Amino acid sequence: QVQLVESGGGLVQAGGSLRLSCAASGRTFSSYAMGWFRQAPGKEREFVAAISWSTGSTYYADSVKGRFTISRDNAKNTVYLQMNSLKPEDTAVYYCAAGDKVVAGNDVHEYDYWGQGTQVTVSS
Repeated sequence: QVQLVESGGGLVQAGGSLRLSCAASGRTFSSYAMGWFRQAPGKEREFVAAISWSTGSTYYADSVKGRFTISRDNAKNTVYLQMNSLKPEDTAVYYCAAGDKVVAGNDVHEYDYWGQGTQVTVSS
């Protein structure tokens, strides 16, 4: 029902910034939450940030608070992740996710739809 397409990844120096975008199609998102997760080689997929599509309420992992900002554009059905002060440990494939049964927000199993991922590499 929902397709998610991420873009905006790339290579950046430590301390730099990137903005990721996730364009959603195929559904009205008034009842959805959307989130960003990331997965580094050999590690579990971990929560980064989430946003309520209807209210705009946000939730962040402690590791990115103060550096990353999640936002949305309802008219474009697009969610963004502004990443500032990037660190080498932020290097991962970043995935956009969506779901309408989200409770905790940081659990990968609560999300029904996933994008293909976009690579973010932070060099030191």
